[in-house]
Amino acid sequence: MAKIFVLIGKSGSGKDSFFEELINDGSLNLNKIVGYTTRPKRVHEENGREYFFIDEDELGRLRRDSMIIEERCYHTVHGDWYYLTVKDEEIKKALKESNDYLYIGTIESFRQMKEYYGNETVVPLYIEVEDGIRLERALIRERKQENPKYAEMCRRFLADCSDFSEEKIEEAGISKRFDNSGSKESCLKELREYIRMN
Repeated sequence: MAKIFVLIGKSGSGKDSFFEELINDGSLNLNKIVGYTTRPKRVHEENGREYFFIDEDELGRLRRDSMIIEERCYHTVHGDWYYLTVKDEEIKKALKESNDYLYIGTIESFRQMKEYYGNETVVPLYIEVEDGIRLERALIRERKQENPKYAEMCRRFLADCSDFSEEKIEEAGISKRFDNSGSKESCLKELREYIRMN
């Protein structure tokens, strides 16, 4: 049975990096699901690669057409930024043909995708990183931006404590964790093996 693997983790846990490594691993044969957001593009991001970057009008159209599986709003220091997962009939068809997918999501998007695609189809890949290491990584990434948004970085870091509480992890049925506090290569190897087993 085909699967949708959902990379989940707090900001700075390495999700984007792992996503690229896993998608580019031809032996895994994973297709990507790209999410949507109203937030501004970061340096080096491309529309349709990391996200589909949309405006409020497009968000409204997707809502009216009942095309949204789940959406989240983050009240940032720069205004409200929406992130959403959009329904895709092509993915539903491809899953029947044994095509596996990879997506970056949150605990809530994982839960809503399970509801839409089926419990047995959607598999969590929860990445864990010690908070001090995570904060350091987030700061390095933010410094590379043309206009660093340090206040927003701090807001996200603090919000993650609530969004990824142990209670929410347990409620979502996430039991397996992948530790990325040390060797990235070791964590990546474990992720690859787990995907192949499922």
